[in-house]
Amino acid sequence: MDKNSLIQSVSKSYEEQFKAAPEHIFLSPGRINIIGEHVDYNDGFVLPAAIDKYVCFAITTNTSTECNIIALDLDDKLTFNIEDEVTPSDKMWVNFFYGVLAQIKEKAPLSGFNIVFSSNVPMGAGLSSSAALECGFAYALNELYDLGLTKTDIALIGQKAEHTFVGVNCGIMDQFASVFGKEDHVILLDCNTMEHEYHKADFKDYSILLLDSKVKHTHLTSGYNDRRREVEEGYAVLKKEYPAITSFRDVTEYMVNAVKEELGAVNYKRCLFVVKEIKRVKDAVDAIEAHDFKKLGALMFETHHGLSENYEVSCEEIDYLVSLVENDENVIGSRMMGGGFGGCSINLVKKEAVDGIIEKASKLYKEKFNIDLEAYKIAISQGTTIYKDEHASI
Repeated sequence: MDKNSLIQSVSKSYEEQFKAAPEHIFLSPGRINIIGEHVDYNDGFVLPAAIDKYVCFAITTNTSTECNIIALDLDDKLTFNIEDEVTPSDKMWVNFFYGVLAQIKEKAPLSGFNIVFSSNVPMGAGLSSSAALECGFAYALNELYDLGLTKTDIALIGQKAEHTFVGVNCGIMDQFASVFGKEDHVILLDCNTMEHEYHKADFKDYSILLLDSKVKHTHLTSGYNDRRREVEEGYAVLKKEYPAITSFRDVTEYMVNAVKEELGAVNYKRCLFVVKEIKRVKDAVDAIEAHDFKKLGALMFETHHGLSENYEVSCEEIDYLVSLVENDENVIGSRMMGGGFGGCSINLVKKEAVDGIIEKASKLYKEKFNIDLEAYKIAISQGTTIYKDEHASI
């Protein structure tokens, strides 16, 4: 479903449910990350962008204390009193709203409201539909009640909602990209300070194509926790040998290689990946600025091999998808995107070849794994916003 169809569907459902047109429509996008994987918690930089897949909210305030939230995609509804204490729910989708609401209620008194929402952000594909949901709701409340929140405030509210009500100790990248996204631009984000800068990302003859493996292996959480521990152990060894370093940003490949034995085989590979990936993000920005997209693509392939061989967070299915396109002249870059152990590969593909790549990959993937591949053609979009009318640019 495209953006306009999504808006029409949500608006129509709102009118059917509440017998009036919604006062406001908000759109909150999912995100991709061009490069910079698993370095958000390792003192690095990331290069995300908002995409043209959205959570759409139709919302109107009312003069009562009753709140109604209708989840079209789940065929579910939530009704509660705005004055009641907000506590975590057994329903996961509800906690995205409650986690935001608990924080907003501390800042200002709210009246009741009616919401209908739906999404065309693929679920479980690593495109941060949860961040889009949290930030879209916070953004809407900020606009409706004139709360004076900044974009940074909204991103942090979304992140805290994940921590406190959803139970995911995520970094800031997903929420930040959803709120701060800018059409045709990637964001170079320092996850430590939230300092950021935009870089024009007109990929000219190339399109961004996501290939969804449709798998998510169960060791995502345990693997993530193991990696955090391993790099922390590795950094402690490096810090002991090189007391002047203050973060992984100060560490060079030479330093990692010099303490290889002390690090041990596993932690050596983890630290080597982190140091190389931090540098790759900076090199990727330079490549984008120079319109050297083949260089950018080469860096993406390098990242994938690092994630697969050194950080060991890929899986057979994603490795296969990358290998399918690695020697295809129409694909200049491909890598695993996200936490790992499943999800999507992100690919830079010649525009005229996209449909052919989808057909080829789908056929071979089905033959090897008996799984139906999903493909998403995406464009870089504006961040969370209020939708004015069908002619408004978002």
